Amino acid sequence: MHNDSIFPEQEATVAGATRSRIVKLGNSQGVRIPKPLLEQAGLRGDVEIEAQDGQLVIRNVKHPRAGWAEQFREMAHRGDERLPDWEAVGPSSFDEDEWVW
Repeated sequence: MHNDSIFPEQEATVAGATRSRIVKLGNSQGVRIPKPLLEQAGLRGDVEIEAQDGQLVIRNVKHPRAGWAEQFREMAHRGDERLPDWEAVGPSSFDEDEWVW
């Protein structure tokens, strides 16, 4: 397959997969990822990279409080002051014991 790419490490697209080469980037190594592939995967900004079963898995960084605002809006709409999963968790001994001040 002939390759006219401006990036010599970018080789070819075969059966929906883009073939590339690992290149030196300073003291690290990297792979250039074509913009259409990033857009298709919805990747942007900070990402997490994990080695898994002989592959590198790249995903957007998870935000630990994602969705909280919507859950609080739903609670306010219901007039509910309890956490949405309160029934699953239930009170602990900390909640049931009398406190001594």
